[in-house]
Amino acid sequence: MSPALLRALRVVGMAWTLPNTLVGLIAGTVGIAFGAHAHVRRRECAIVFHRWPWGPGGAITFGNTILHTGDTLDSPCVTYAHRAGQADEPTILMSDHERAHVFQYMVLGPLFLPLYLLFGGISVRNRFERAADRYALTGKGWWPWGARTQQPV
Repeated sequence: MSPALLRALRVVGMAWTLPNTLVGLIAGTVGIAFGAHAHVRRRECAIVFHRWPWGPGGAITFGNTILHTGDTLDSPCVTYAHRAGQADEPTILMSDHERAHVFQYMVLGPLFLPLYLLFGGISVRNRFERAADRYALTGKGWWPWGARTQQPV
């Protein structure tokens, strides 16, 4: 795929998921009043809010926005399957896992959240989470259906 076509697809994906991104931007902006700070992560195609003050820890993605409770998105974490005792996989980088969700949002746009909840929400059973873990482990397969070698958009 040509670089120009890839850039065009990214722009279309960002526009398609803009309603989700706005949710993240609003939540992130409110978090700034409580100590969060933001920066653009080009590799993740996202604006990342670090030290977001709410939640049990980790990160959550809304469109092209990632809300992260820690200091760096490049921190190691375990997969959902490992956490559930179903696999003994090496640690992954949170940035890779969340990037997969950004790609999923860019394809599904406003359909992402309803589908994500329909398939189990934050759970090892959720195909979106399994795909994000697979991508974080291998660099391939962020799409939750079909081929495991899908390349990022």
